[in-house]
Amino acid sequence: MSEVQEPKWYVVHTYSGHENKVKATIEKAVVTRGMENIITQVIVPTEDVVETTSTGKEKVRQRKVYPSYVLIKMIITDESWYVVRNTKGVTGFVGPGSKPVPLSEAEVAAMGIELPENNIVSGDVDLEPGDVVKIIRGSFADSVGTVEEVNKEKREAKILTEIFGRKSPVTIGIESIEKL
Repeated sequence: MSEVQEPKWYVVHTYSGHENKVKATIEKAVVTRGMENIITQVIVPTEDVVETTSTGKEKVRQRKVYPSYVLIKMIITDESWYVVRNTKGVTGFVGPGSKPVPLSEAEVAAMGIELPENNIVSGDVDLEPGDVVKIIRGSFADSVGTVEEVNKEKREAKILTEIFGRKSPVTIGIESIEKL
């Protein structure tokens, strides 16, 4: 191969409720096999939803935007296909005959999944409690808050931000946060 291939976004179908397990398993396999340059990002798109409980309190929870699907930015090789396809919980790639078909740039943009070029699989989390951040995606987009906790394994942060006139903690994926 004389030209360098660019990673593209692919959609993988999973068993219902196994999206996060599949994501974690693929990320672990990528690190142990040294494939960080081939499989660069694995995401389960979520959005924050505000629900009212029976007692009238409002609770924020994350809801999967595309249940039973995981999005992977990767270069298709025999090894990368094998790693993803043989991950427990994966039923196959989305495409004719389970042949991986990359998403077009328009589809990626429409889904709102094009993330800044940070390597989700092996990149370090550069957030600490007390950091001021801006939420750039989801229901709380454009909100500013303060980091309370950082979960590096889950790549999430608990942000204290103003919701309905008072400070409330919200758990947000790190890819949806911009450090100020």
